[in-house]
Amino acid sequence: MTKAKYSEEFREQVAREVVEGNRTIASVAASYGLVAQTVGNWVAKYRKQHADAQEQKSESEAQELGRMKAENYKLRMGQ
Repeated sequence: MTKAKYSEEFREQVAREVVEGNRTIASVAASYGLVAQTVGNWVAKYRKQHADAQEQKSESEAQELGRMKAENYKLRMGQ
């Protein structure tokens, strides 16, 4: 049995569908005719490689949430 070769771009595309598309590993694997464990490995690698970007996004979202809460408080207080 030969091992299938997939391009790095394809692997990343599949992983992004799970991470950013909020789809399950099993559903993405089935849609491409892949083994779920293989897709799971690609997702783990993608998350590890993009951890810093995800943390930065979370930090900026937290800052925005804080700004919005402060603005909401001011509006409630009639200022």
